[in-house]
Amino acid sequence: MTASPPNIALDHDAIIIGAGLSGMYQLHRLRELGLRARVFETGTDVGGTWYWNRYPGARFDSESYSYGYSFSKELLQEWEWSEHFAGQPETLRYCQFAADKLDLRRDIQFESRVVAAAYEEDSRGWRVRLADGSEHSCRFLITAVGPLSTPTLPRIEDRDTFRGQAFHTASWPKEPVDFAGKRVAVIGTGATGIQTIQTIASQVGHLTVFQRTANWAAPLHNSKIDAATQAKIKASYPEIFARCQETFSCFIHTPDPRSALEVSDAEREAQYERLYGEPGFGIWQGNFRDIVIDREANATISDFVARKIRERVKDPKTAEKLIPKNHGFGTRRLPLETFYYEAYNRDNVELIDITETPIERITPKGIKTTEKEFEFDIIIYATGFDAITGSFDKIDFRGVGGIRLKDVWKRGPETYLGLMVHGFPNMMMLMGPHTALGNIPRSIEYSVDWVTGLVRFARDKGLTRLEATPEGVKEWTDHVKALGEGMLSNEVDSWMTGINRNVEGKDIRIVARYSGSAPDYRARCNAVATNGYSELTLA
Repeated sequence: MTASPPNIALDHDAIIIGAGLSGMYQLHRLRELGLRARVFETGTDVGGTWYWNRYPGARFDSESYSYGYSFSKELLQEWEWSEHFAGQPETLRYCQFAADKLDLRRDIQFESRVVAAAYEEDSRGWRVRLADGSEHSCRFLITAVGPLSTPTLPRIEDRDTFRGQAFHTASWPKEPVDFAGKRVAVIGTGATGIQTIQTIASQVGHLTVFQRTANWAAPLHNSKIDAATQAKIKASYPEIFARCQETFSCFIHTPDPRSALEVSDAEREAQYERLYGEPGFGIWQGNFRDIVIDREANATISDFVARKIRERVKDPKTAEKLIPKNHGFGTRRLPLETFYYEAYNRDNVELIDITETPIERITPKGIKTTEKEFEFDIIIYATGFDAITGSFDKIDFRGVGGIRLKDVWKRGPETYLGLMVHGFPNMMMLMGPHTALGNIPRSIEYSVDWVTGLVRFARDKGLTRLEATPEGVKEWTDHVKALGEGMLSNEVDSWMTGINRNVEGKDIRIVARYSGSAPDYRARCNAVATNGYSELTLA
């Protein structure tokens, strides 16, 4: 890199925070530019989400073959997914396989948690401090911290007094947990809770599920990939990834252009039945275009899935507790399940709705509700994440003049293309607020490629300071908010709207994600690059 005035030496050209799929690919791309890049990773291995989330039943909800890296034909042809929706152990092995094939580990420092990062104008660089007190300098700081990587525990009194085993799903122990004959509690019925409950119900002595908010879920319909299908997948990768590029959210599914209200009742019912019986996100991402924006249309799919829950759960009272009353189908990110509802037909599974019977406190022996005290051997907290901005809040980011990122975002994130923030020069975010999420690895590859293009441009032009303008940030943030208008999902309390009442100050809805199509997002970002990044302040 070109040395910056006044020619202050820096340890690295770039520091990347996190060694998940984003950080690994970003390291690979920066190496291609011949840059000195270093990754700092809190864990002991690569994988990010798939390293930390080792809870029972953790797996993909997007098709395996649409999830892996698309940039390397060698990786695509050598790796074979065993299931259409791979489980966590296999996905972690894939991350390790990619890291080894690309020889990434030599530039990754494990067990190295970043606690602070400050921009220094005199060097036009960043000083990064780790939990061990060591400091490292770089020109470019790239965050790869993930939108769902900061677990949150519920605000329940005396939580630390429990004498048995207790785990958050995202901080699961590496050693196996023995459930045989155990009295187990699961708090939470979101995606991680659903996957855990359906997996351990047959293993435990007794399972008590404490439901905070009922969630819609639909069948995953997972299966093994046989040899013939494997060969077909490998031959079809160009078409698979081309399909992902053209769809709204980078899944292989795209919305039906028709309205749910313009077809006959019989035709609508047939479509819902077909999608309910097919694998994956089709019932959410491939359904009628207006089920997520029109209340009447949404009511038709919500009523359909409610009927399915009533058919699958034998006890009518339990079924009604499992049917959401405060949001429509698909207005939160949809969990996919495998006989989840049937778990409640087991004699050893009990459902407690804490909106009816609140938890008062945790006790040394278990959980005390307003009605009784339950004794448990294990408590599992499936209580989700401080999403999207939470991982940024954990690090003390300081920009120009010492301004704190947490203060800039206190009323909600303000970004430029979801990739940069005014006042924080030379800092780029991968999968931060206001980016197109959807099928995450597809979005990751695009964001990494865009950031790599900007860094290449800076290198070639001898630039050492890249910053988003206030005008650019306002325009993009206003655009993101405008896109969110009319989306039923933005009227619902969820991690997608920044709500987490277990975190102080996060009880107000914000627009935390880009609600437009992935092709539109890429077109906007591409235009910035094509115009020589003239919308940025460059020096």
